[in-house]
Amino acid sequence: MGQVGGSGGGFRLERGATGFFSGPVVLRTDPGVCRTAWYAAARAARGQVGDFAAAAFAQSYHSATINDRDGDHCALFHAHHPLIAFVDEPRDWYTDQFREPPAWAAALGDFGFTVLGASVLLSPLSSVDTSALSAEEWRHIDYWRPETVGAVLFNSWD
Repeated sequence: MGQVGGSGGGFRLERGATGFFSGPVVLRTDPGVCRTAWYAAARAARGQVGDFAAAAFAQSYHSATINDRDGDHCALFHAHHPLIAFVDEPRDWYTDQFREPPAWAAALGDFGFTVLGASVLLSPLSSVDTSALSAEEWRHIDYWRPETVGAVLFNSWD
């Protein structure tokens, strides 16, 4: 895979992107694969892995940290799709806290992940293709009113 930067145009939110779905089971991102990829990224960063937390109830993401010479880095691994975002710190709710990934994050692409740039994550929902989202997902979007692509992908809605 690789990195997706630039504006949100051309980006597509797939079914299950919100963490809510009905019908056939949506692809689930294995926390073990995330950990393996994260350790490889730590080697590329010449850093040390900190915490790794598998998605808790109502979270659409796993979270992980690395500490390197530039400080702490926190990544969010989407729980249903091989997407990764970088944020300043672990928290329960994300709106506009997304940041550009460090250069070493490219190592995550070797494990099939797509690392999303801040410009995609901070794009308004109206700027991306949402045609694959289910009616159930739209009900949650209408209720929670996320304003950005990142807020839709990386949420703790219940």
